[in-house]
Amino acid sequence: MANQPMLKFVTVGRDMPEKRDAEARARDFQEIYAEYAEQKAEEQAGRCSQCGVPYCQSHCPLHNNIPDWLKLTAEGRLEEAYEVSQATNTFPEICGRICPQDRLCEGNCVIEQSGHGTVTIGAVEKYITDTAWEKGWVKPASPAQERPESVGIIGAGPGGLAAADMLRRAGVQVTVYDRYDRAGGLLTYGIPGFKLEKEVVVRRNTQLEEGGVTFRLNCEVGTDISFDQIREEHDAVIIATGVYKSRDLPGPGAGADGIVRAIDFLTASNRAVNFGDNVAEFASGELNAHGKRVVVIGGGDTAMDCVRTSIRQGAESVKCLYRRDRQNMPGSQREVANAEEEGVQFEWLTAPKGFKGDPVNAVVVQKMRLGQPDATGRQSPEIIEGSDYDEPADLVIKALGFEPEELPKLWGVDGLEVTRWGTVKAEFGSGATSLPGVYAVGDIVRGASLVVWAIRDGRDCASAVLEQLNGAAASVAAE
Repeated sequence: MANQPMLKFVTVGRDMPEKRDAEARARDFQEIYAEYAEQKAEEQAGRCSQCGVPYCQSHCPLHNNIPDWLKLTAEGRLEEAYEVSQATNTFPEICGRICPQDRLCEGNCVIEQSGHGTVTIGAVEKYITDTAWEKGWVKPASPAQERPESVGIIGAGPGGLAAADMLRRAGVQVTVYDRYDRAGGLLTYGIPGFKLEKEVVVRRNTQLEEGGVTFRLNCEVGTDISFDQIREEHDAVIIATGVYKSRDLPGPGAGADGIVRAIDFLTASNRAVNFGDNVAEFASGELNAHGKRVVVIGGGDTAMDCVRTSIRQGAESVKCLYRRDRQNMPGSQREVANAEEEGVQFEWLTAPKGFKGDPVNAVVVQKMRLGQPDATGRQSPEIIEGSDYDEPADLVIKALGFEPEELPKLWGVDGLEVTRWGTVKAEFGSGATSLPGVYAVGDIVRGASLVVWAIRDGRDCASAVLEQLNGAAASVAAE
């Protein structure tokens, strides 16, 4: 038993990688956590209890074989740990950084429930894959045999890229169409560098290109190429556009200058700060928080990205308004704690009633209380009459979530069925839509969701597309 590498949770405490000092990290866009050293990664992986029913695995959307790669890490068998990790996850180094582990794998860890502190699954996952890149274990697709069939994928976000990777490894010819000038979707332009350094995404995009995936960037479907053209050019099409239409904010003065969308604010910052692009709206101050009193409206992870980006841009003050309390907010509690450490003030149980000035100089805020539970079981916020007050603001960022664009109308497509929410109607598991040979994955099917779910959908859909192509090939061979 002396050499037993596992079950150390009783004698070894939970220890995250060192977090950079809040004052220092609030001045740059580098990731806030240091890497584990090999010994520390082995030690922390060895805390896993190797339970018979691993709840961490069942609560992971990808059903990653977490206990096995933790055991391999604890034994110092890192290359094998990487092979097990990437067998179910196309981008483990990305999930290790941005998944809300506190709500998924780590939040369901058995030793956490028993009071010993969860295994640091995300940090170990990040360490395994970063080491794999460093050692050259991560290889581009090199299919044993090329296939003649081709698949067009609309959208270069995590769902589309996960499908592209799997299809290329099977020898299928893959073309990815995207409206932006860089692949990655929200991984590239929506998530700030302090959560996901852009080199991590660029590295994966390069690997996909080296593996034979063709990217057609700056390509707007419906303008630069029609949806029908894409269907004609390929044997199957996967729609993986994500959801980019921002929910709007009602109330008097909502159209004033200085009230901006979260996606515009984050994209401008990522372009200017992380890629060095010349962004006119950033340089002019329109999408730049420097020296301003910033108010962010919303309580999800996008709102957390906005408040923490504002701090780093040198805002005079940053406040976040959320209509429920801390316990009922949808964003990661870990992110809220990071934001508070960096100087963000949260105004719980508050909502905007209107705005003053043009350009904006104040948000009219109304206080709320929690009433009866709504259909989801969460308590509905109710307005406290007569509690209004003015919150000074030079920049107001709307982070209220995203909705799907009207794709059938936007692309001029007949027969593509959508739900009453505007998402594409697709078969569970395969992603098959109402149009033959057309599939859909990720947020355009689910609504705004997690990156890990988009990866899962992309992988499942790639398997379904391969079945369709194999079936078609078998029919031709039988004729």
